[in-house]
Amino acid sequence: MTRISLAILGAATALVLSGPAGAQSFDCANASKPDEKAICDSRQLANLDVKNATLYEVARNLVAMGQRGDLQDGEQAFLKKRAACGSSVSCIASAYQANIASIQSVLDRIYKNGPY
Repeated sequence: MTRISLAILGAATALVLSGPAGAQSFDCANASKPDEKAICDSRQLANLDVKNATLYEVARNLVAMGQRGDLQDGEQAFLKKRAACGSSVSCIASAYQANIASIQSVLDRIYKNGPY
């Protein structure tokens, strides 16, 4: 891995691990949907939400312009899948884990081939 890749990986990891509890990607005071309320009520889901949001932002800033649309489309599909889970913690967790794996594969390709 190059130094740049290690720096990016380190920054993403630090952001994921340093976030305070309850630092979801949305304001829990405005949570109105069952999936959002479940995330606000579950530390496990809140942590997955922060990890997902952080990795998504890192990937969005690193992918080539032509790939950003695909990444955004994938995130929108994920949000619909998450919403379809309602308040099921296990379903929401599975949706997050699948989306995080998808984003991680994008980042792995960038680490391997680089945008640089």
